[in-house]
Amino acid sequence: MAGSDTAAPPAVPAAAPDTVKILIAGGFGVGKTTMVGAVSEITPLRTEEPLTVAGLDVDDLKGIEEKRSTTVALDFGRISIGDDLVLYLFGTPGQQRFWFMWNDLAIGALGAVVLIDVRRPESSFAAVDFFERRKIPFVVAVNGFHGLHPYPPEEIRESLALPENVPVLLCDARERESCRDVLIALIDRLIADFTLRSPPPT
Repeated sequence: MAGSDTAAPPAVPAAAPDTVKILIAGGFGVGKTTMVGAVSEITPLRTEEPLTVAGLDVDDLKGIEEKRSTTVALDFGRISIGDDLVLYLFGTPGQQRFWFMWNDLAIGALGAVVLIDVRRPESSFAAVDFFERRKIPFVVAVNGFHGLHPYPPEEIRESLALPENVPVLLCDARERESCRDVLIALIDRLIADFTLRSPPPT
């Protein structure tokens, strides 16, 4: 009997995952570098430099006197959410003299996490304003230093005058699962916003 070998069907290449650019923003010393490092599945790129005496009259260290270094350009990390979504995380510099870089970092970003330090909430007001003005969806993540959260989310929402559609979450920037939950909440908001903007099927 003649050979009955049949050609195997060609392998179907797996679809490439969708990629989304996300900013991690907030004031000086709120934990942005810590958050990117905690959640990234790759070794994060960091552009940290030691704080120097020259910056003592420029950088406000009230409440963060233990801080020894600062981001001068950006932090970069990556995390996969399931098999079909990859988030590229860009941490912004916190000091006011580096805010000019935010405009460039925001290009192509679909959403943002605004990290808040309840010891110095005013340090993140500019980040909230930045994303509101540019209509970039964001969530607010309250970093509980030493695991402490003295204020409930609704009280923080009220103090920041945030609308109801902006999620406010309590987190610990040192813990991967906590940071991942914040990013998932942001993705949920992006999906909800997209659904509201999409015209109904005809």
